[in-house]
Amino acid sequence: MSNNIVLKKGLNIPISGEAALETMRTIAPDVVAVKPTDFKGFSPRLLVKEGDKVLAGSPVLADKQSPDILLTSPVSGNVTEIVRGEKRKLLAVLIEAEGDEAVDFGAKDPKGLDAGDVKESLLKSGLWPSIIQRPYGVIANPGLTPKAVFVSAFSTAPLAADSEFVFKDDIQAIQAGVTAMSKIARVHVCVNSETSLFAGLKDATVHTVTSKKHPAGNVGVQISHISPIMKGETVWTLSLLSLAAIGKLFLGGKLDLCRKVAVTGPAALKTGYVTALPGTPMSALEGCFDPSVETRFISGDVLSGENVGKDGCLGFFDNQVTLVKEGRDRELLGWANPLRFNQFSSSMAYFSWMLPKKKYNMDTNTHGGVRAFVCSDVYGKVLPMDIFPVYLIKACLAGDIDKMEQFGIYEVLPEDLALCEFVDPSKNDIQAIIQDGIDLMIKEMA
Repeated sequence: MSNNIVLKKGLNIPISGEAALETMRTIAPDVVAVKPTDFKGFSPRLLVKEGDKVLAGSPVLADKQSPDILLTSPVSGNVTEIVRGEKRKLLAVLIEAEGDEAVDFGAKDPKGLDAGDVKESLLKSGLWPSIIQRPYGVIANPGLTPKAVFVSAFSTAPLAADSEFVFKDDIQAIQAGVTAMSKIARVHVCVNSETSLFAGLKDATVHTVTSKKHPAGNVGVQISHISPIMKGETVWTLSLLSLAAIGKLFLGGKLDLCRKVAVTGPAALKTGYVTALPGTPMSALEGCFDPSVETRFISGDVLSGENVGKDGCLGFFDNQVTLVKEGRDRELLGWANPLRFNQFSSSMAYFSWMLPKKKYNMDTNTHGGVRAFVCSDVYGKVLPMDIFPVYLIKACLAGDIDKMEQFGIYEVLPEDLALCEFVDPSKNDIQAIIQDGIDLMIKEMA
């Protein structure tokens, strides 16, 4: 295990609309959504009903399988609506913000706590679901002790929020979060520079990743180079957002999920950062998009974010919103025209490769439909992991559990192969294929 990880494979997508390093405004939404669909493996049970008053930190939902795992309200106010979908699936609990009261969980020094105290605090405050367990990417099981806890302190995703700008005022809280998690298991933090703000974190092993190509910032890629996940092993992962919230809980005794959110994308009229809460509606970004243009609202990045629509909300794990024009237009000659200077090609099929610094106003057009699955090394060129992605994808398609285990299903989540989906000449929905494989593993191996 090396503290210096050198990655050569990867690809940066030259999409326009990077967020300017300035905070435009603070959004105080009238209504905030608590979405159980943000958490894989969470089976929601309602603890409130319409008309109930809640405080910031009050439990709203509990997991049917593990009642100790709660989702709590990010704001104080009144429950206005329980949103359900097909077959009465619970989609969201809408809370009208009113006042600034909050549940006081009591400030604690994480240095003086043990693993049981840390788990109890995170479970009561509703922050436990922010801990993701691998394999499978589900909410961490509080009854397990993981091999290690992994944190990626930077992101290489397209137009990702600048971590140092976003968290420059939260270093103390992040340190408290690291100290708290170190009581449970060894913590590994990956930075992209020895001069990073997070390189000096204590109570953790800090690794330097010398690559700025995506997906070097994915925690799954970092785990594969630090301590690959074998069958029967469990690791937990946390984002800087979650660490900061955990640290604020211990330092201040209250739930604080406020974060700086990067507003990005080619369809954004103005880019920059806004201060917001998870569950903030996209309509609150009024002024950042043109209502006359058909726009896709993505909570997260363009590769692995969720298309939530104009009526959707910011995801719990996201500090980025990407605005992209819906691609409805068809091109004359299409792929047969090599003189496409306004189209990016990872394989240099067009002459646009002669403009290496150009940024492209990309839209959602995939420029083709699903074709036969072509076996090639195109995935291996962009995926810096010691697995066989083509064989893993085919094993998932076939539902062959033995082959999935053999080719690395324990090491990946869909986001780790998002770049493979982008460069795929066959236009396969690779992330959905991997997720189907993971769902099958959970069903059959439970």
